[in-house]
Amino acid sequence: MSQSGSPATLARKAAIVGIGATEFSKDSGRSEMQLACEAVKAALDDAGLHGSAIDGMASFSMDNNWENEILRQVGGNELKFFARTEFGGGAACGPFVHAATAIASGLCDTVVIYRALNERSGLRFGSGQMMNNSPLDPNIINFSHYFPYGFMTPAAWIAFSARRYMHEYGATSEDFGRVAVAMRDFAATNPNAFFYQRPITLEEHQGSRMIADPLRLYDCCQESDGAVAFVVTSVERARDL
Repeated sequence: MSQSGSPATLARKAAIVGIGATEFSKDSGRSEMQLACEAVKAALDDAGLHGSAIDGMASFSMDNNWENEILRQVGGNELKFFARTEFGGGAACGPFVHAATAIASGLCDTVVIYRALNERSGLRFGSGQMMNNSPLDPNIINFSHYFPYGFMTPAAWIAFSARRYMHEYGATSEDFGRVAVAMRDFAATNPNAFFYQRPITLEEHQGSRMIADPLRLYDCCQESDGAVAFVVTSVERARDL
């Protein structure tokens, strides 16, 4: 508890000052490292900063691009902080919490959050392939709770949680569909998006085939190649940018 009696939070301690992204496609024709560097450079340009301003980096699950190499490629000097968050798509918010925590605690001043994958032309998560043949690989140990029962893809794993959510909160397939429609609306207005100018309706969602009950085709994300990056810094510094 803080002296005022209110719980300490990260609210108003950090701000996003730059966003960068590549296009999203079935085949980028570039390495994941190149995609990562392109997105990070675009985010730095958006923030009006040079790579030397970076002293922290954060990413999440399955990104194979090393922080120190990206730092070198974009003109950075020294990392004071870096972190990764595991556990799939649900981990996407984790790097932002890590970045805000590092900045608020004084560990570093400016954090780049990134992720780059050739998830369509490279290893497709939806293929059900194992990432590593070693029985001691942590991912294989985790997935051993799913694989013996035929649950080989993210859609099958998340179907468990979706069904439980419906049971606990009374959600329906139509409720999930409204989320899918909103996401496609965002993509339809983004020239870099895979589904640019291709929105869907709730009726189309409900008419799409079942992938892993209760998840339909349009509940599942598109596997694609691409990269995204964000620049996060303190609120005080953000005011000067």
